[in-house]
Amino acid sequence: MPETSPALIDQRRRRLLFRATHRGTHETDLLVGGYVAPRLASLTEADVDALEAVLDLPDVELADWLTGRLPIPPGPDAPMLHAIRAAALAFKDTV
Repeated sequence: MPETSPALIDQRRRRLLFRATHRGTHETDLLVGGYVAPRLASLTEADVDALEAVLDLPDVELADWLTGRLPIPPGPDAPMLHAIRAAALAFKDTV
């Protein structure tokens, strides 16, 4: 796969931040956006790809998986989804 230019990766990162904070429900905006915002500058191209896949998941199901209300099913199960869930559950424990 050809390398992507730094400018294109930065553009994708900015787009991801917007998508992560404008999901449709306030709860998911906070959970996903809260994960993405502090890590945005350090996301690799592979991280950006993985995050885009997570952001394509349905909002309601994503909120249930991230809060632990439902287990993550095998289909969307991915390391990025688990990382966001771990951050969301850690945040929940601090509130």
